[in-house]
Amino acid sequence: MHYISLMRPKDWVKNFFVLVPVLFWFNSPLNEDQLTLGLVLWNTVLTLVGFCLLASAVYSINDALDAEKDRSHPLKAQRPVASGAISVSSAIVFGCILGVCALSLGVVVGTGVFVVFLLYAFVQVFYNLIAKYLVLVDVVTISLGFVLRAAAGAFAVQIQLSIWLVLCVFFLCLYLGFVKRLCDLTSARRAGSDEWRSRAGYDNPLELNWLLGVSAVMCLMMYLSYTLSEHAFNLFGARAAGFAILTPLVLIVVHRFYRRANEGGSDSPFSAIAEDPTIQVGTLLFLVGVVLSLYVPAVEQLLSDLLLTSQQQGLAD
Repeated sequence: MHYISLMRPKDWVKNFFVLVPVLFWFNSPLNEDQLTLGLVLWNTVLTLVGFCLLASAVYSINDALDAEKDRSHPLKAQRPVASGAISVSSAIVFGCILGVCALSLGVVVGTGVFVVFLLYAFVQVFYNLIAKYLVLVDVVTISLGFVLRAAAGAFAVQIQLSIWLVLCVFFLCLYLGFVKRLCDLTSARRAGSDEWRSRAGYDNPLELNWLLGVSAVMCLMMYLSYTLSEHAFNLFGARAAGFAILTPLVLIVVHRFYRRANEGGSDSPFSAIAEDPTIQVGTLLFLVGVVLSLYVPAVEQLLSDLLLTSQQQGLAD
């Protein structure tokens, strides 16, 4: 049970960024070299499982290296290595085994996915040796790891990776990274833990709030700019306007993550979704809105009749 906890399966929800490119595959123009649906699903599942194992390998090794420091934090002290349930050496060996299994799955899917897995491993090494001790650089590095997840998904289904997808994923994860740091700081202070200090120096709530504000605005701007872009219109037509209408739901969920961090709640996205009713309802409504916009013809016709986008105006002219 302790080894399962060490893998942090609750955090595997982060790896679902691998699935995002599949949405673009369904809407990409047909060509002779396009994979069959069965092969797309198979490659996507293997890539997702591979990234889950690779992320768990990183968690295991990180927990081993950070065990001493984690013992001074009220939440992190409960982790298997920090609590003494698993030894440092056992956690490192376990992490290496998970890493080898993940890379093997990458080889099975294809060269592109294997290379992305290697790049992700390299980014994690850079993070642990250098980046995690530097303000802003640490969160930027983590965000690049999520972009690599999306890149792996694109290689798995053999489509080009949209620059809009890269930007949306990057700024969303940048925001969530700062949410985690604010949560760490808030929970430590509320528990009266004077010994714990942020590795990178996030000890000023005002600075963290500024970083959160900037990254939240950029996240929302990238999402809204994408939904109104010519790229989205070419892929989805009038359905892209449906994505734009969902922006208030994105804003609500973004704010709830920030509020939880200020209250010192769990920094895990899965825990936030599982524990916060507002995030649950907002996320569910957003997903329902996406499905309706994409797959219900009546909704697409309604959007086309009611809303005039700049692309439609250009076509009319």
